[in-house]
Amino acid sequence: MSIETSTKIGQEILVIESLQLGRRVQVDLYLAGELSSGTSLLLLNDGQDLGRLGLAAILDDLYGRGAISPLLCAGIHAGDDRKMEYGTAGRLDYQGWGGKADAYTRFIFEELIPAIRGKYGDANFREKAFAGFSLGALSALDIVWHHPQEFARAGLFSGSFWWRTKDKSDPSYNERTDRIMPDEVRKGDYYPWLKFFFECGTQDETEDRNGNGIIDSIDDTQALMDELVAKGYDRQRDIHYLEIPGGHHDVATWAKAMPEFLLWGWGK
Repeated sequence: MSIETSTKIGQEILVIESLQLGRRVQVDLYLAGELSSGTSLLLLNDGQDLGRLGLAAILDDLYGRGAISPLLCAGIHAGDDRKMEYGTAGRLDYQGWGGKADAYTRFIFEELIPAIRGKYGDANFREKAFAGFSLGALSALDIVWHHPQEFARAGLFSGSFWWRTKDKSDPSYNERTDRIMPDEVRKGDYYPWLKFFFECGTQDETEDRNGNGIIDSIDDTQALMDELVAKGYDRQRDIHYLEIPGGHHDVATWAKAMPEFLLWGWGK
């Protein structure tokens, strides 16, 4: 079944009846040519948006120019319970969101990856990466960070790194310790093979909770990058930060960032 018009990119739909999530999960698969031993696997949250993002056309262009190495992209459609399935496994947001993030993590490893491998003849991939947008970026990073043996890269577009254990209006709210993902990085180990791509738009939002003149999405992303650097990651070698002037929290902005992400991760 065709997902989006493309001259070079094969597009198929994989449907998984997930026991972990209790729902049917659609996964859109994008692959140029045949899968080989040199093919990498890129999982993407919010796969329902990849058609509007124009992923097939972006891949078409990059492959046409011989710019990237082989890549199988798997766009995982979000369910109606997105705010519960996405998040940080084991640590709820102060509003109670993320309650199914553990189940979503199990879905990735126990159902999705085996189904993809089975579809392509028990394929082994050169490396695996996980990317996402907004809350899907938080989910992708949480899964990569807590399963580093499974992944090499994370692609994080307009990440919801404000995710916190307390309301910001709580008098005891602590910017450093109550944002969950930076705290998870701080408490974690150093995995030298991991690489991170971050994107933010200068108009991602308008909120500036600490009044420092920098919107929260950029502030939160930079704080997370600082924690990675403190953990031992090199800001130039291991972390790529793309800030898009005038960029918004939307698919059109993420489409502008996607070629740079793919070239960063798999450029020849």
